[in-house]
Amino acid sequence: MGTTCHIMPVAEGKSVQQTVELLTRKLEMLGAEKQGTFCVDCETYHTAASTLGSQGQAGKLMYVMHNSEYPLSCFALFENGPCLVADTNFDVLMVKLKGFFQSAKASKIETRGTRYQYCDFLVKVGTVTMGPSARGISVEVEYGPCVVASDCWSLLLEFLQSFLGSHTPGAPTVFGNRHDAVYSPADTMVQYMELFNKIRKQQQVPVAGIR
Repeated sequence: MGTTCHIMPVAEGKSVQQTVELLTRKLEMLGAEKQGTFCVDCETYHTAASTLGSQGQAGKLMYVMHNSEYPLSCFALFENGPCLVADTNFDVLMVKLKGFFQSAKASKIETRGTRYQYCDFLVKVGTVTMGPSARGISVEVEYGPCVVASDCWSLLLEFLQSFLGSHTPGAPTVFGNRHDAVYSPADTMVQYMELFNKIRKQQQVPVAGIR
């Protein structure tokens, strides 16, 4: 299940929604069929001030994420660190850990959209939002038969070019970092975390936390 996640720029003179419609129209013209909807969300937590001491230590960020493809799981990703996969009760645990990690203000970001199936490819085109505002467009493509992502990158690239054209991305960093390793859902969540952080930076919306 090699997967790549990518930010799609908004078409010139078009809104986010109009660009999403252009992309989905291209997919439907290729013969892709709608297969329901999807949602990926992310909330940022920062280290509580009371745990930092008086030595001027830098706070750490943790991203708690959910993916509708894995409804019974919750993903906790640390900045430049590991990804913890837990069950959905992890959200309750975060409330109890508020003395150690606190939710950053206005940090919730998510992408929602439609799933499309085209042969062995699963494509998800979503609108990325923060609060009431559309911030960008996400495109996720998964090639189902392959479990080693680096082995199917050429196939993913060829398919991406068929509907993204000049906006086709390079290989995700996770492909190089885990060369020849079996691809896992955590790898997809790492890509979404990077995608959301890029959109935050593009919109110049800093995470309200202790750094």
